[in-house]
Amino acid sequence: MQEMLNLSQNFWTNKYETNKIGWDLGEVSPPLKNYFDQLQNKELKILIPGGGNSYEAEYLFNKGFHNVYVVDIAKQPLNNIKLRVPDFPDSQLIHANFFDVDNQFDLIIEQTFFCAINPKLRAAYAAKAFELLNTNGKVVGLLFNEPLNTDKPPFGGCKEEYINHFKPYFNITIIEESYNSIQPRVGRELFFRLDKC
Repeated sequence: MQEMLNLSQNFWTNKYETNKIGWDLGEVSPPLKNYFDQLQNKELKILIPGGGNSYEAEYLFNKGFHNVYVVDIAKQPLNNIKLRVPDFPDSQLIHANFFDVDNQFDLIIEQTFFCAINPKLRAAYAAKAFELLNTNGKVVGLLFNEPLNTDKPPFGGCKEEYINHFKPYFNITIIEESYNSIQPRVGRELFFRLDKC
C-alpha cells in the first residue's frame, strides 16, 4: 500500500480551486432523490457530512426541508451552496471537520464522504454518526461497492466491511446494490439505511 495522502483542509480546498472534483455529479444523486421524495416530515433535522457542493441539500431545502445542515472541511463548496440558494441559513453551512460537529440530528445523509476519509477513520465515523443522531435517528446514503484506491480518495470497500463497521451501533435495515445509480456508477454503489440501535 502506498503512503496515504494528507487529507487536510488544504488538500480539499485545492481540489475545489483546481476543479478536480470528479465525484461531483452537478445534481442530486438519483437514489437519494428517490429517498427524499418519500420523506414526509419536513421538520427533520438533517446533516450532510463532507457535503461538498451538496445538490442534495439544495434539493431538500427547495422542497421545504429547512433544517438541513451541511458540514465540510473546505469553505468553497459551502460558499457555492450559498450562491445557488441565497436563503440557505449561514448557520447551517458549517465549515468544520465532521468529527468536531457537536449537535443532534434525525437523519444523516451519506454521499461520497465515507469514501473520502482515511479508511482508518471508518469505525470512528460509525461511532460519531451514532453520537450525533437522536433516538430513532438514521443514516441513509450510498457507498462504493468495489476496491478503488488505497493511497488517495475515493477509497472503496464492500458490503461485509461496511456491516462490520456499523453493526455495533446500528440496525442495518437495508444495504444492497442501488438500482437507480447514475450510469457510470451502475453496479458500483450500495444504497443503505441504518437505524440507530
